Amino acid sequence: MRIFLETVAVAFAMYSVLPVPRPVWNERNMRYALCAFPLVGAAAGLIWWGWVALCGWLELPVLLRAAGLCMIPAAVSGGIHLDGYADTGDALASCASAEKKKEILDDPRCGAFAVIRLCMYFVGYLGLCGAVRTDGAALWCMGLGFILSRALSGFAIAAFPLAKNTGLAHAFATEGVRTRGRVILGCTAAAAAAAMCLAGGAQGAAMLAAALAVLWWYHRTAMEKFGGVSGDLAGWFLQKAEFWMLAALVACQNVEGLL
Repeated sequence: MRIFLETVAVAFAMYSVLPVPRPVWNERNMRYALCAFPLVGAAAGLIWWGWVALCGWLELPVLLRAAGLCMIPAAVSGGIHLDGYADTGDALASCASAEKKKEILDDPRCGAFAVIRLCMYFVGYLGLCGAVRTDGAALWCMGLGFILSRALSGFAIAAFPLAKNTGLAHAFATEGVRTRGRVILGCTAAAAAAAMCLAGGAQGAAMLAAALAVLWWYHRTAMEKFGGVSGDLAGWFLQKAEFWMLAALVACQNVEGLL
C-alpha cells in the first residue's frame, strides 16, 4: 500500500501542481507512476464539477463560468502538457527533417508558431466551454474524458516506439510500463470509454470517437514526422484530445437540440 500511495504521489507531483506529499523518488515508486497518470484527470474532472456547481450557486455569468472551465485543466497540470503542445507546434511548422524537428522540441525558446497556436487553442477552447451545456451527462462525460485522455497518452508512451532514448517519456516508459503497464493503462482507457458511453449515450460515443481519431493522428504524426513519440508529443496529443472531445460533445448537444 505504501508503494502504491507513493506512486500516486509521484504521478501528481510530476503531472500536476496539486499539493501532495512529496516522497523521495526511487525506482520502486517511479516504475508505475505513468499508470497513476489518469488519476490526475479524475482530479481535474472533480474540479470542473465543483466550478460548475459554484457558478450555479452564485449565478455567475456564462462567460465567467466558461473562463474558469477553460483555465482549470491548465491550472491543474501547471501547463506541462501545453508546453509540449507549443513545442510540437513549432516543430511541425518548421517543415524540417525529423532530426531537426527533435532539436526544436528540445529548444526551450518559444517560437512564433507556438504562440499563434496557443492563442488559437485557448480562443477555441474558451468558445467551446461557453457553448457546452453543463448538465449531469456532460459533466460525467468531461470528467471521464480527462481520465481517458491521460490513459491514452500513457498507453501510447508504453506501446508506441519512442523517438529518443532520453527525456521524460523515456524515463517513465520503464520495462514494467512497456509490459504490464500498457495493460493497466489500456484497461483504464477501456473502462473510461465504456463509462463515458454509458453516462452520455451518443454524446459519450461522439467524444470517444474524437479521442480515438486524435490517437490515430498522433501515431501517424509521431512516426512520420519524428520517428516515434516523446514527452512533448504526448502533451500535444493530450491537449488535442481534450479539445476535440469537448468539440464533439458540443456538436452532439447541438444536433440533439435540433431533433
